[in-house]
Amino acid sequence: MPSKNMLPKGKRRQTVKPLYREARTAEQDAAEDAVLAEAVPVAAVDDVEIAEPEFETEGDVRSFTADDAAKNMRLDAYLAKALPDVSRARVQLLIEQEKVRVNGKTEKAKFKLSGGERIEVIGDAKPAPLRAFAENIPLDIVFEDEHMAVVNKPAGMMVHAGSGATEDARNRGTLVNALLYHFQHDLSGVGGDLRPGIVHRLDKETSGLIMVAKDDKTHRALAQMFEEHSLEKKYIALIHGEVGRRARGNAERDRGTINLPIARDPVRRIRMTTRIRESWMTIDAPGSPALRHPEQEDLKPLKNYEARHAVSRYQVVERLSTAVGEFTLVEVTIETGRTHQIRVHMQAIGHPVVGDTLYGAPARIPGLQNPDPEAPTLARNFLHAASLRLEHPISGKPMHLEAPLPAELIGLLERLRKLGSR
Repeated sequence: MPSKNMLPKGKRRQTVKPLYREARTAEQDAAEDAVLAEAVPVAAVDDVEIAEPEFETEGDVRSFTADDAAKNMRLDAYLAKALPDVSRARVQLLIEQEKVRVNGKTEKAKFKLSGGERIEVIGDAKPAPLRAFAENIPLDIVFEDEHMAVVNKPAGMMVHAGSGATEDARNRGTLVNALLYHFQHDLSGVGGDLRPGIVHRLDKETSGLIMVAKDDKTHRALAQMFEEHSLEKKYIALIHGEVGRRARGNAERDRGTINLPIARDPVRRIRMTTRIRESWMTIDAPGSPALRHPEQEDLKPLKNYEARHAVSRYQVVERLSTAVGEFTLVEVTIETGRTHQIRVHMQAIGHPVVGDTLYGAPARIPGLQNPDPEAPTLARNFLHAASLRLEHPISGKPMHLEAPLPAELIGLLERLRKLGSR
């Protein structure tokens, strides 16, 4: 018989911090939630507008007065809104490490504010140090010489352990672990002890080509290429819907540029977003600064931590009109390398990447038969770093490397094509 504390079916793969960090019981949580719901609905808390605090700084201590609108909010939820340059995970660490004082006292993350409290934030959160260790994990090495290597990373593999990871289990199975085994100590140290050799990253559920530097000179040269946009990375993505359907047959609609800044979502901190303060997207040219929404006012200056310039260019490869919906296979190049850039840009224009439930894609494509009706249609994002073109950072020799689509992506494409395409 399942435990009463077991997560609901379909959510059991989610990570739960050990025993909610305390020996809480389900009854205690339910009682707390009931009290909070009576005081102020959860949706209302999420929608609360918090004024930016006026900070007073003395040494490494930042102090400010809590907004009156913070009444009935948890301390961690309020700080995540009041300190937009600090992630929710770092806010939790600050509180756990007793670097947050409310009216001179340290409080727990669940502490309910009344508004008007004096809050002090002392220094920065320091995550527990991680250690990267070698693991004998097979690698698909596409290219290797004495200076660098290019690896075809599979979906499901993290590039390196996250900054919030403190358990060995979170630091197993990463690309870094595999690199340490295969290349021993022959990796650059520019990225630090936790990211040896890592020049750039791919999301966990994105497959494809990733470059690894074996020495610091090569690492810095590759980093400069990224900064100067002198190398070309191409991705293949299958997205929902038909891009440019209002102008079918128009070759110009088979390509497009998405020029939208990207910032951390202030509510769901694991996501990124293009919706920033008062910025709007236009229907005719998403993200174009030349065309404004009729109701758009002059934009307020954005702070550096709020948004970063991001540009993605796409080219239609194939359009699929099927009995289970419209899909478009696109080739995407990026001029910038922001977190989740292609995924959030595609969502912004109304065409999320297939399988990307974090950015609005359905877990299952209705009507498409699946051996397990409760399993997702695709257990990953349909996004693959397929091509890399650059000059070798040391020899200057032209390089053009490719990685074929993984079998699971080819399989889904074939299933959709059998349902009809044009």
